[in-house]
Amino acid sequence: METEKLFKEYQSWKKDMGLLEFEISRFRGVPYEDVIRSMCLSQSQGERVQGGGTSDKTGNAAVKYRQVKERLDDDWFDYLLGRYQAVKEELEFFEYAVGQLSGRLPEVVRDMVMEDMTWREMAEKYNVSETMIAKYRKKALAEMKELYRIREKTAGRYLLD
Repeated sequence: METEKLFKEYQSWKKDMGLLEFEISRFRGVPYEDVIRSMCLSQSQGERVQGGGTSDKTGNAAVKYRQVKERLDDDWFDYLLGRYQAVKEELEFFEYAVGQLSGRLPEVVRDMVMEDMTWREMAEKYNVSETMIAKYRKKALAEMKELYRIREKTAGRYLLD
């Protein structure tokens, strides 16, 4: 991923993670009992009304539906969980990388990206010009690019071994 994009995507990752946590915490899926019950109830057949027991065809359809529904629920939950883990991993590495920056860059990047401060607010806080904030940003991006390169190189070695 392009390093400069990381700064812009941090807030989006935080929102995604919050939404995914919400979705996972209240995941229920469609209650298959309700669907099976609705499929097994007697239904009118033109002028004739079929009542009583369940036909083999309806029962088989209900069982098949249950299997498909369970598979879909599992797939959806697995997707949510996988996405959550991927976003969480990116956020954690980003925050780790910010902490590894030199000098006052970790503070500056936290304020810039995580606290969403304006350059003017940061210039006042650090008693520097906005031009200096731009230089801090450029240096932070270069250092983070190197950290991400090392991360990708390590992952590449793992995959090749």
